[in-house]
Amino acid sequence: MVERQVDIDGVLYRIDLNNPVERYINPILTANHINKVWTSPALQVKTVHNAGVTKFNQQTVMLFRSHLRNGISVIGLAKSNDGLTHWMIDPQPAMGPASEEDAFAEGTNREALIENESGGVEDPRITKIDDTYLITYSAYHASIKNRVRVSLASTKDFVEFKRHGPVLDTDMRNVAIFPEKVNDKYVGLFRPNDTTEGDVGGVFAEIKIGYSDTWYGPWQIDDKPLMRTGGGPSAFQDKIGPGAPPLKTKHGWIDIFHGVRSTMDGNPYTLGVALHDLDDPSRVQVSNIPILFPSKADCRVNDTDYVHVPNVVFTCAAVRNDDGTIYLYYGGNDTVMNVGITHEDVLAELCTKYGQDPLQGTPLYDII
Repeated sequence: MVERQVDIDGVLYRIDLNNPVERYINPILTANHINKVWTSPALQVKTVHNAGVTKFNQQTVMLFRSHLRNGISVIGLAKSNDGLTHWMIDPQPAMGPASEEDAFAEGTNREALIENESGGVEDPRITKIDDTYLITYSAYHASIKNRVRVSLASTKDFVEFKRHGPVLDTDMRNVAIFPEKVNDKYVGLFRPNDTTEGDVGGVFAEIKIGYSDTWYGPWQIDDKPLMRTGGGPSAFQDKIGPGAPPLKTKHGWIDIFHGVRSTMDGNPYTLGVALHDLDDPSRVQVSNIPILFPSKADCRVNDTDYVHVPNVVFTCAAVRNDDGTIYLYYGGNDTVMNVGITHEDVLAELCTKYGQDPLQGTPLYDII
């Protein structure tokens, strides 16, 4: 069985198939940290979670989602020299609901975009393409229930963010873009929202792949799902969606996604992993075994602190280091930011040895 040991400041993290993700000293960022910097009553927050993370100018940059006390979400920015500790928080949010003062790409319908973001902006994912950082994020309408569009922003300096508008003109919460072209096409993973009542089943249980000639679209989405759960006994049986933008490794593109299994006491979120072929990302192997289940360790807060959604681990970011170790950034209970330590060799072996049918969810290995 493949095993890797990761040494971080003298602490050894053992990663193997039975323990594919080791929790770091969590949480790494909380609402209390943000509120010490954002001191205005209008900017006090109750959560910090579901962050996009990337490397920039020898630092790790995090774009995090926070709920203001009035319920609107904004995106803040923090930096760290090691990607784990001593996060330096910018004094103002990096992105909020769009306004006329923001930068817009040429041809963008400003009025429509401002209206559609009036309910808040959430869940940024960052993909570096050449010298440009692409940010996909969920934009909520303030008055139309469940109206959400994944929109696109770009930046070169993490100071100015240029808005390009919705990635697709359909309700959607999850889009992850690959960090380079494959066969001269940009590639993305998509999970549109369903049109039926409820938050599970239907297309909520499907991930599709799409292609474009440019990173700002238009995107052509394959009709056939790339991954689909079959509704059987699985941590992913009722809902899946793209998580972190895929990571290029010697094994293939590592894709860390989220999955949901409905229970009598809610919808716990877990994290899973898939492995896409480097030359044809539509060829995919999916681990039948999740890599992270939610636990009490994922939401350590003070007794008087607010907890948003129980039993959730959710990722929008993973950063690969040169030695194959991966820092997996994830929100705990939609309340705090955490990081897990893992390794590409272990994640790839889960996919190749303990896989499932990508379209049925059934195991491809003998259980006993």
